[in-house]
Formats: sequence, structure tokens, C-alpha cells
Amino acid sequence: MLADIRIAAEGSQFGIPAARLGVAYGYLGLKRLVSLVGPSRARLMMYTGMRIDAAEALRIGLVDQVVPHADLRTHTRQLAQTILDNAPLSIAASKITIEQILRDPADRNMQAIDAINAQSADSEDFCEGRRAFVERRKPIFRGH
Repeated sequence: MLADIRIAAEGSQFGIPAARLGVAYGYLGLKRLVSLVGPSRARLMMYTGMRIDAAEALRIGLVDQVVPHADLRTHTRQLAQTILDNAPLSIAASKITIEQILRDPADRNMQAIDAINAQSADSEDFCEGRRAFVERRKPIFRGH
């Protein structure tokens, strides 16, 4: 649940057997589960310890994609390469901003969002992205 992107292979199963083991799940773990699947589905999963298959996990938002087991490695490598080919500062800005959105409003660090956005706007990569767009070519980002 802590991964930025969750991809499952067909045939995967998911469950949190805490109730069957006498385990109390912590605040942060349950907060993440609730943010992914909603409070009602989180209650059902936590109260019953039920297992769900990959299709159900996709339907409720526990995973983002389901791919055939044989394609899992290739798919995840291609996805990782796509992310690597994009502007690192843009990815960092998105990551920071999304994490702040998920925090309680009183705990949000808006200065961190402003700082990464300013850094991105003042970067060589920003200029490269615009140039590449105008020139109709793939940009080459360097992370500065």
C-alpha cells in the first residue's frame, strides 16, 4: 500500500488477516488502506480478514493495473522506463504535491510544494521540455 504505483499479476490475491491473528493495525496503515479503497471496503477487509483476487483489487482501487503473470516483468520495466524518460523534477513535484494532498490540512507543507514547483520552473529541463515540444522531438531530461 505504500508504493506509488501498484501493479498486480493476474492470479494474485490480497488480504489483511489482522482480525484472524489478533493484530491491531496501526493508524498509518489503516489510513493508507482507507485512502485507497474507502472506509466501507476497509472495514469489510479488516473485520473479516477476507482475501480478494486481482480483479477485485483493481476494481476497489487497491491496485492500479492487473497484467498477465507472464507479462508482469516486461510491463513493470516498460512503465519504469517511461517514468525515467520523463523530467525528474516534474516527477518529484508530483510526488511531493500528492503526498501533501493526502496529509491532514493542518499538517500540509505548502512551502515544500512551492519550492519544488519553483525549482522545476527554473530548471534546464523545463526549457528542454518546451524546446522539444516546439521542435517536435523527444526531450532529453537531465534532472536540473
